[in-house]
Amino acid sequence: MDWKLELVTIPVTDVDRAKAFYTEKAGFHADHDHHVNDELRFVQLTPPGSACSIAIGTGLGESEPGSAQLQLVVADIHAAREELLGRGLEVGEVEDFPWGSFVFFRDPDGNAWAVQQLPPR
Repeated sequence: MDWKLELVTIPVTDVDRAKAFYTEKAGFHADHDHHVNDELRFVQLTPPGSACSIAIGTGLGESEPGSAQLQLVVADIHAAREELLGRGLEVGEVEDFPWGSFVFFRDPDGNAWAVQQLPPR
């Protein structure tokens, strides 16, 4: 049996600001934006090429905004960093470790993102 992780909820304070950040700065695709009722709004966003999406909104959970830590994996960390910089995202320098090369950034609420290029195997 396959067990596939397909959706992770990210706590945010301002859904519209977060949606703009993830689509305009991080380059995610906006898949859904539904106001179910006054207490529930569901926005699904997907990184290019990913089988897993994120959900932001209202009424989706009890985690504090800024508490999420997530990781993306790319084939070329330098190209990924340049793309993010070109979108106006504040992203750190490439950091090299034995387990891969990384850049790091945060969304407007402080949720932490790592972008990793895996080391040669």
